[in-house]
Amino acid sequence: MHEEWFTLPEESARKIRKAKSEGKRVVAVGTTTVRALESVVRKTGSIEAFSGTTDLFIYPGFSFQVVDALITNFHLPRSTLFLLVCAFGGTAFMKRAYEEAIAKRYRFYSFGDAMLIL
Repeated sequence: MHEEWFTLPEESARKIRKAKSEGKRVVAVGTTTVRALESVVRKTGSIEAFSGTTDLFIYPGFSFQVVDALITNFHLPRSTLFLLVCAFGGTAFMKRAYEEAIAKRYRFYSFGDAMLIL
């Protein structure tokens, strides 16, 4: 799994902690955000300000501790990022979503169409 650099500022960490404590949904925009937030909680034990890298490999069976919803584009099938969305949305469901996206000629890759996974 490739390594990515990220920074989670204190203000963002505070807002995420508050949302979680109030039972609100934390929506990650992008797979890097998912990896960053889930890495922070694993490295620090909670949502704290952090700068560093993540090489967290998220695949089906992963236990999400922070992220409750995800906005992301359609990734290449058979990629590590497709595995991440399968971990989040369920493999069977994501395969059906991708079949529909292909049938409706959605755009894939970094600047393609996006989806919200709840």
